[in-house]
Amino acid sequence: MASRPSRKTGSVSTGRMLRPKAVVLPDTALMPEHRLVKPAPNQFTHELSRAQPYFYAIPRDRPDGRFRAGTRVVLMVYDGGQYCRVIDARGLYVETAYSGLRHL
Repeated sequence: MASRPSRKTGSVSTGRMLRPKAVVLPDTALMPEHRLVKPAPNQFTHELSRAQPYFYAIPRDRPDGRFRAGTRVVLMVYDGGQYCRVIDARGLYVETAYSGLRHL
């Protein structure tokens, strides 16, 4: 039977966990509670064909985040205009450009 290696091997101390320095994110990093759908969907109708911004509300001055290409979403509201409302796998309910969606 092989013997167990010693804990004092080299300069690395085993049995201890190194943790990164804690960082407090700004309030803008939080998702607004009223924009979350619970439970989040597990079936999707569309995916994004390209990376594109999303917005929590009108006016759409500055994007509140970005979807990556390939993100799957549920199309909730589309009235024929430039924008639509979708829900992603995290349950985030936002507006984004309809032209970037591809039907699954």
